[in-house]
Amino acid sequence: MLTAYIRAAMGKAKYEILTDDGSYYGEVPGFQGVYASAATLEACREELESTLEDWILFRVSRNLPLPEADGLKLEVAEVV
Repeated sequence: MLTAYIRAAMGKAKYEILTDDGSYYGEVPGFQGVYASAATLEACREELESTLEDWILFRVSRNLPLPEADGLKLEVAEVV
């Protein structure tokens, strides 16, 4: 489920080439603070996915809600 959620979120990613140095910038709309930049598009994608994973883990550790991604919703269940 987590892998499918990450894939769905990454499917929403937007990329652009920065005109000042030709590097790439990427972000995932709806996932506040999930962005990355790198010299190549592939490196930017990899960094963005890593950032997304860290962002998800942080929000789960703080019991914060996660946005839906293509109809997929992750919810943290309390373990007793």
